[in-house]
Amino acid sequence: MKFQLLLVAALSAMATSAVAAPSGPDVFEQRCAVCHSLKPAPGKMGPPLAGVVGRKAGTLGGYAYSNALKASGITWNAQTLDAYVKAPAKTVPGTKMLLGAPDAQQRAAVIQYLASVKK
Repeated sequence: MKFQLLLVAALSAMATSAVAAPSGPDVFEQRCAVCHSLKPAPGKMGPPLAGVVGRKAGTLGGYAYSNALKASGITWNAQTLDAYVKAPAKTVPGTKMLLGAPDAQQRAAVIQYLASVKK
């Protein structure tokens, strides 16, 4: 009986963690921090993302953006970031960003997090 209770408790904990919403900071660390920083960071492949929400794409100094992104006319908000992070090359053909995040919950969490991070 004791073993069965422990097994039920363990399975319940696993099920709870499997459906828990992703946290923005965790998604950023797992999926974005390889290429991006929140602060200017030499050696990163992508531009820093602090203050990205509300900024016009391709305009932050100190990073060599693709011509496609500079010419895109995009201003980053929840909708434009969601489309871009879902499928960067489809949203802005010719962009340097190769990898997106297909999971809608992860995108929403990281976009909400980025909106809270000010430059």
